[in-house]
Parts: sequence; structure tokens; C-alpha cells
Amino acid sequence: MKKLIINADDFGYSRAVTYGILDSYKIGILTSTTMMMNTPATEHAAEMAKENPGLGIGVHLVLTFGRPLLDTHKTIIDENGNFKKLSFYENNNFEIDLDEVYKEWKAQIEKYLSYGLIPTHLDSHHHINSFGELYTVYLRLAEEYNLPVRNNFSNLKNINSNVKTTDLFHMEYKEALEDINSIAAIFEKYDSVEVMTHPSYLDKFIMENSSFNLPRLDETAFLTDAVRVKEFKGSTLFDLVTYGEL
Repeated sequence: MKKLIINADDFGYSRAVTYGILDSYKIGILTSTTMMMNTPATEHAAEMAKENPGLGIGVHLVLTFGRPLLDTHKTIIDENGNFKKLSFYENNNFEIDLDEVYKEWKAQIEKYLSYGLIPTHLDSHHHINSFGELYTVYLRLAEEYNLPVRNNFSNLKNINSNVKTTDLFHMEYKEALEDINSIAAIFEKYDSVEVMTHPSYLDKFIMENSSFNLPRLDETAFLTDAVRVKEFKGSTLFDLVTYGEL
């Protein structure tokens, strides 16, 4: 049977984001999410995670939003002690201490574990793991904690064949999940697929901190559409799974 993971990024970004993700799981077709460990709503997300054990939850490693968990960094923060913005990394010509990234991301994973939760996998905010040499830290931690990763590399299998992942990572949820025929066409070539989504409701925090806000409402409605839910949950082509079931 083919395996379909529908993952929501940003669990814990804000309470509204967390509730949007939970509804997309409870009444929709969402199966998986990844949790941010450095936001004001992290504690709330951890509580919700414990109340919804069927939802696969990984760690959404952060390097470009908010403040780090550790206060010893020199090269990955700005003058105010916040993480440097995504724009700092976008030309792939940046210089940072990768050991700082390792220590920070390890602290984020350890914080997740401190809640008594077991992560299903790793991915990263803004796909930062795919910039420059940051993938080396990402894969090092995946091996250290024996966790699958999001396959947002063009050549992951060439980089490290020991890390578990899906055959395909799909970034366009409407294209992949429009109907059964659209996902069936993808499964003609692949046995396991992750589709990325960003469902959410809205609150003051996300409106003030993210330029990507209103479209998240559309994603919540899309993932909870009654016709789509019936089609996808009744499919005999694939199983809706989490990374823990790869």
C-alpha cells in the first residue's frame, strides 16, 4: 500500500496555528505536524500534543525566527540576540559556526523530549536545513536521534542513504491533494509521499509576526473539506500515515 503523509509546519507558532492544525487532523486529512520550540505558544502546543497522541509530531528546527534557546551563540544571532533572518542565508554565501547550529538544534530536540514526547521526524523552518552546509548538521542529528527527515533535498539519497525519508516531498498542497486523481498520478512514480501544508486560524501573534497568514485559513478549509475527507480516508490506493509508520 502506498503511504501518504500530510504534514503541517509550525505547530506551536501561536495558539491559533496550533488549533488550525488540530482541526485539520481531527476532522480533516492531516496526519502529521512539526513543532516549534522557541515560541510563546510552545508550552500550549506540548499540552495539545499529549491530548492528541494519534497525531504524528516531529521537531520543526528553527534558525530564522525568534530567539534561540541557548544564549552562547555569536554567529547565528543579530545584535538584539534574535536569530538572523532568512535573507542572511538566501545567497548561500554566509559564514556561521556550524557547531552553534548543532548545539542549538540539539537543544530544541532535547526540549521536545523534556515534555515526555517522542518526535516522529525532523524538518526545519523556512527549509533552512537545505541552505549551504546546514544539511550536515541536520543529518547528523537525524542519525544521532534515529529520526526520519523531510526529503527537501534534490540528492538526499546520495548524501546519506542511512537516513529514512519519503520517496517524494511535495510543496504544493493544492496540486497534490486536489482530488484522488491528482494524488494517484503522483503515486504512479512514488511509494511514499509527504505533502507540506500550513493550516491555521488567526490571532494577533501570527498577524504581527508572519507575512504568510490569511492563506493559512484557505489551507485549513481545504484539509477539512467534507468531500475531500471522505475520498481520501476511503481510498484503497494509499494509507494516511505519519513518519512513524514509514
